[in-house]
Amino acid sequence: MELTFGDVQETALIPLAIKASETARSNARIIDLKAKEIIDTLGVDVSKYDPFLSHEGVVARTILYRNELKRLIAQYPDALCINLGCGFDDKFSQVDNGRITWFDVDLPDQIEKRRKVYSDRDRCTMLDGSALDGEWTRRLPKHDMTIVVMEGVLEYFSKDQVKTCINMLCDSFEHGYLLAELHSPFLEKNGSHHDAVKHTNATFGWGTKSGREYLDLEPRMSLVSETSYNEEMKKYSIRGKLFAIVGKNINNRLAVFKW
Repeated sequence: MELTFGDVQETALIPLAIKASETARSNARIIDLKAKEIIDTLGVDVSKYDPFLSHEGVVARTILYRNELKRLIAQYPDALCINLGCGFDDKFSQVDNGRITWFDVDLPDQIEKRRKVYSDRDRCTMLDGSALDGEWTRRLPKHDMTIVVMEGVLEYFSKDQVKTCINMLCDSFEHGYLLAELHSPFLEKNGSHHDAVKHTNATFGWGTKSGREYLDLEPRMSLVSETSYNEEMKKYSIRGKLFAIVGKNINNRLAVFKW
């Protein structure tokens, strides 16, 4: 692995550090050996990116995304799946059924760095492309159903950028699902206090109270479900249960849209 610390954007270090540290636990709830390999290779102290609430949030979202993807893939076993804004994430290995066609898509500089860690695999291909420009979608094979994953991406977009993105997806794919991470207006306004993101230069974009606000931007979409990360976090600790009460409406959510 030829990856160096400068190759990894700070926001990407947060889920990598958390997945690596969780994988190293004897009672790990998620296993991501690639994340652990990357963090071990970098050889730097990333503990500031791994505070309790962010740790529990990333574990929760990993489980929620995995379960929802498996449910949809069981329903559409030959689907075209796209991890848009993939960073160093490896969802394919978590959910592959031996039939799906998977593309990991990100900006050219990120895909170049990703190739230092991953190689293309059977039915899993890396592709450079932007969430705000659908040119890359013309290079994809045609499928009856498309499942798009956007984890830790839309939360950094402005409202106009979110609209551009979801309009592009509906224009590019006749039928599809979008699994999107949404955050609250509270976090939009108070992101500088986020326990992990405050250690980066990133700022949160448009926050919503409900995924239904997306439907005003793209009427071709419908909201299938919306699940707070609290629903998973409260299963594992007293602090998780308490945060589910005091932070009932401010934690991030997994929203599933269909068009």
